[in-house]
Amino acid sequence: MVSVDHFKQELTAQIGRASASGAKDVLINSLDLYGSILLGSCATESCCDAMQDAMKAGDILHIERTHSAGMTVRYLLSRESVALPPKQGKQYVTPPNTDQSCQN
Repeated sequence: MVSVDHFKQELTAQIGRASASGAKDVLINSLDLYGSILLGSCATESCCDAMQDAMKAGDILHIERTHSAGMTVRYLLSRESVALPPKQGKQYVTPPNTDQSCQN
C-alpha cells in the first residue's frame, strides 16, 4: 500500500533535482506526483498530505487539495532565507472545487 512516506520521498527527490539544477522554485501538482509513484492502490489523500506537510513559510498553495485539477504548490528552494510579511500565510490563486478526490 502507498503511504505518505512514499510521496514524501518522491517529493523530496523532485525538490532536490530542481534545486540541483539551479532553480529558485519548483511547481508540483499532486496528480503528477501521484502518477510518478506506480504502486497500485489509490492514495491521492496520502499524496496531498505529503505535499501539505512539506510546505514551509513562503511556499504558495496555487490550487487547493479538493480541486479536480489536483493540489498544486510552488515550493521555494531557498527555504532557510524566507521571511514572510505579517498575515501572509498561504495564497490561493484559484478557488477551491467541490471535487472530493483529494480531501481529508
